[in-house]
Amino acid sequence: MLKKLSPLLILILLPLIIWFLFYSSMPRTISEAELPLTEFSTTRAFKHVEEISKKPHFVGSPEHSLVRNYIVRTLQDLELEVQTQEGYSLTNRGMLTRPQNILARIKGTEDGKALLLMSHYDSAGHSSFGASDAGSGVATILEGVRALLADGSSPKNDIIILFTDAEELGLNGAELFVNEHPWAKEVGLALNFEARGSGGNSFMLLETNSGNSKLIQDFIKANPKFPVTNSLAYSIYKMLPNDTDLTVLREQGNINGFNFAFIDDHFDYHSANDIPANLDNETLAHQGSYLMPLLAFFKDADLVSFDSEEDLIYFNLPMGEMVSYPFSWILPMLIIGFLLFFAVVLFGIHKRKLLPKRILKAAIPFLISLIGSGVLVFLVWKFCMIIYPEYGEMLNGFTYNGYYYIAFGIFLSLAISFYMYHYMNKKEDQASVFVFPLFFWLLICGLTAFYLKGAAYFIIPGFFGIVQLWVMIRQKRPNLFLMLLLSLPALVLILPFISSFPVALGLKILFVAGILAVLLFSLFLPVFGYFKFKKTLSALLGLGAITMLIIAHFNSDFNEERPRPDSLVYVLDEDNNTASWNSYDLKLDDWNKEYFGDDPSKSEITANDFESKYGSGFKYKAPAPVVNISSPGVIYKEINNEDSLSNSSSYILKIAPNRKVNRMELFLNSSYNFENYTVNGLEADAIKSGKEKFHVFKKRWSNRLLTYHAANSDTLRIIFTTKEKTPPEIVLYESSYDLLDNTDLKVKKRDKTKMPKPFVLNDAVILKKTIKFEQ
Repeated sequence: MLKKLSPLLILILLPLIIWFLFYSSMPRTISEAELPLTEFSTTRAFKHVEEISKKPHFVGSPEHSLVRNYIVRTLQDLELEVQTQEGYSLTNRGMLTRPQNILARIKGTEDGKALLLMSHYDSAGHSSFGASDAGSGVATILEGVRALLADGSSPKNDIIILFTDAEELGLNGAELFVNEHPWAKEVGLALNFEARGSGGNSFMLLETNSGNSKLIQDFIKANPKFPVTNSLAYSIYKMLPNDTDLTVLREQGNINGFNFAFIDDHFDYHSANDIPANLDNETLAHQGSYLMPLLAFFKDADLVSFDSEEDLIYFNLPMGEMVSYPFSWILPMLIIGFLLFFAVVLFGIHKRKLLPKRILKAAIPFLISLIGSGVLVFLVWKFCMIIYPEYGEMLNGFTYNGYYYIAFGIFLSLAISFYMYHYMNKKEDQASVFVFPLFFWLLICGLTAFYLKGAAYFIIPGFFGIVQLWVMIRQKRPNLFLMLLLSLPALVLILPFISSFPVALGLKILFVAGILAVLLFSLFLPVFGYFKFKKTLSALLGLGAITMLIIAHFNSDFNEERPRPDSLVYVLDEDNNTASWNSYDLKLDDWNKEYFGDDPSKSEITANDFESKYGSGFKYKAPAPVVNISSPGVIYKEINNEDSLSNSSSYILKIAPNRKVNRMELFLNSSYNFENYTVNGLEADAIKSGKEKFHVFKKRWSNRLLTYHAANSDTLRIIFTTKEKTPPEIVLYESSYDLLDNTDLKVKKRDKTKMPKPFVLNDAVILKKTIKFEQ
């Protein structure tokens, strides 16, 4: 009787297991009625979040200094001596600003390296409230330090608290700290708290210039209760251009450390929706669950050196367990896996339990499922982008209803797989059906062993699959609960990527979730292969996929909870005394459409696209009224004409804003080579060696010479030397984020169903001015 009911029981049990895997990955119950002062309180931390993120507080905004003052007062209330570090920072990406870092220090009882606790306090310009990114990080550290000091015990190591500024602009605060502050040389380890969404579990990612073994071993010893991490995610992270402050410390100061960041609800990232109400309390609690045990461990640990020659494979298991082993095991494990696989297959063929024709035939449903799912999910998403063009307004690529599309991709892929495999329903030969998918998985493991070593732990489900194949050969009808147990490692290790990849990288890679779902299904064939009702399951899953699309459709519109990102920018061209309205939107909405008329033209400002995270440029342009905007004061002169020794000419350019501006961008009108180039006393490393170096600078930033984010009204002072015979023409775009406050332009406020489009220069009044040097 139990054998007959086992498929039904497994179908009930499996969703519960999946729910448990997600549920157990982070704190879920936050009861703090009688919480001692010596423990981390999510409630107290959240109060900091609310204070920090009342308004957008990007560099140069009035609220920016208010947030800084609040953090300083909070640290002083803890009886810590607080200092600020201020100075110009110019990154090798041409990003200039004047950050103001906040620092404090808890003295230890012994000499040695210090532990650094770090987050950034600026929000993304121009409209983000910064509750999650990174008000949550600031709040986590403030509450954690309070709890540590309440304990009364003195740490062995000094603990440095650093709240960096201008992280959102170009990691400038971290660059200023690591290169200019004497404390940077004393740091042995850093803990950095970040965010790229507003919920979900917090993921640990390493930063190291050497092997990771010492870092991972100490992380395991510190024993955080809810570790979420793996070496594959770190390998992928290193290949992506998403750096953090800790990246700067590693690259420029050789400081090792841990990043902790969450990414769920990625649609809130950098937007006006990054408010306290959208930050999950469980997520904030998860950040605290990392900080407190790591702080307790590393405050007394040896921080002299975390450099190591050895790398470790690592991943977390449910209930807080961590597994790690050295990279040196990768090749032996791979060889053993293939040897065991071929031994079992040859044994099965010898015993006539595996049929070569059946093995080859079984490759057909697997390949159709794998390729068909990937292609079909890809095409459906492309079709959705056509019928829902408004999705294109979400520049980070993850829509408000994105989770329904992820569920659709999974259901559709499973529906295709069950349907294809219902043709393989011969009970006594399921072992042959499993051979090719298992071999394909081992091939993937072989590729990762050489090209993506962080994913080499995927061989572990392969080992369990080989055991399953052995049992299937030996037994005509194996125990399905045993088969389910042996398939669970695949579920634990693969499932997180099915859901997280499209969130982190955008729904454009939704097809990857479909492919991974098929691969996971194939590793469950020792369970699903014995189900009689695969066709019925296929129909139910297909219905589930359609249901997800229907739900996604009814959640595809924009409203107050899901505001539409839109844009409007005013540009005054001082050179010819004309003005224009401009928008990044793919399709104008009822707020900005009235400024463009019924037949708006494509924008002409394409050669000098403004710096933005996703490289977005203006899509529409229309004439606008010319209003008075105070022009910046510009002084330029040649200070050294054709030096007799170097045959070079030197020039100086000074730009002084005559209004409150937030940023200036300078572009070259043509290709131009520099021998050296300094701005406000800082030398631009990317172009200081002439043509070859400038080519690197130019390749990344097109013809952009500089982006200056103004924290005050300081004069921009540029000195450059060139062997070019003619001086350059420089185009200046001077921007302020006050379009809606400009009384001459009279732009009406948005309603609550809309918000300023993030990641781009938006809600701005821009003055364009060409600077022509006279010979």
